Amino acid sequence: MKKFIPLSIPNFEGNEKKYVNEALDQGWVSTGGAYITKLEQEMANFLHVHNVAACQSGTSAIHLSLIEAGVKPGNIVLVPPLTFIAAVNPVKYQYATPVFIDCDDSLCMDSVKLCEFCETQCKWDGEFLRFKGEILKAIVVVHVFGNMANMESIMDTANRYNLKVIEDATEALGTYYTEGRFAGKYAGTIGDFGAYSGNKIITTGGGGAVTANDPEMVDHIRFLSTQAKTNPHYYIHDEIGYNYRMTNLQAAIGVAQMEKLSEFIRRKQKNFELYKAEFEGFKYGALMPFREGINSNKWFYSFNINRNHIKASMKEIIVALEEKGIQTRAIWGLINEQKPYVNEFIYNLEKAPYYADRILNIPSSTQITREEIIYVANEVKKLLRSLANG
Repeated sequence: MKKFIPLSIPNFEGNEKKYVNEALDQGWVSTGGAYITKLEQEMANFLHVHNVAACQSGTSAIHLSLIEAGVKPGNIVLVPPLTFIAAVNPVKYQYATPVFIDCDDSLCMDSVKLCEFCETQCKWDGEFLRFKGEILKAIVVVHVFGNMANMESIMDTANRYNLKVIEDATEALGTYYTEGRFAGKYAGTIGDFGAYSGNKIITTGGGGAVTANDPEMVDHIRFLSTQAKTNPHYYIHDEIGYNYRMTNLQAAIGVAQMEKLSEFIRRKQKNFELYKAEFEGFKYGALMPFREGINSNKWFYSFNINRNHIKASMKEIIVALEEKGIQTRAIWGLINEQKPYVNEFIYNLEKAPYYADRILNIPSSTQITREEIIYVANEVKKLLRSLANG
């Protein structure tokens, strides 16, 4: 096969050009326009929430959520080590302190270790939970690759200790619980705040969105994202604002993408099952499953390499597959090992380093064909067999 199979590329098969041209014809291209409002309404309808604020990125969505959650300099925020660094950087924007909690086998935050940390490492003063004397204010929970964390347990811990929960649902738009207390609830709509990305299963070329369990907080986030203009005609500002608003051109693309979201999810789920069948019974690795009791958007597919037999470095594997026309990616480097975070507190990290050494992301675009999936699976298996030590 001569064709190059990318890891993940956007899909523009809907009304993207039509809506962008309409925005251009109307002259609304910047941080105002009907498509921004329409995208917010479409997302709110899809997620079954009252209010959504479009913003500049998933990172800004998390930052605005932390601000609205009242995170101040010196506060403690519990975060995951195994995710993209953008989920944690906003904690530093607030001059707060991250504490890293391990993941479980879903690759999401381990709810048991979260509870253990709060119970054994912190002290409750009757109003706040404190770690080393500092107020523990919030938890950033990332729903990794379209999976979902154990939100029932996480919310129980958060409610017990008066902690705000910010769901980073940037990778999980469209994922929802099918069982339990939160059956029918979408990723990002269970905690106090939910952050979404405009560059994952759907794209706006950038952009993001925020929701919250209090619609008035979403209004305030929208206000902050547009430079906090108390009086826009006379440039009166009573708070520190941010240039975090989505543009109308981005929103025009987003509206078209939302029209295709259900179809994109259907394809992702179908393709996951095709990969799963191809790797069934393979000795040197396996496709990572998604948590039971959820309907996942299956945004990214994670192949778990059997390190008992495969000692080759992830770089060697990625380069070898690229020579076969297949783009793959290692999971992220652990955030607690990055230079800005090496001195931060980590709690009982076991699964995060385990999976960081084993997970290979394989092509997952919505346009990938059955023939390409079979080719990818066969080449991965062929390569790992050749590298196996027994």
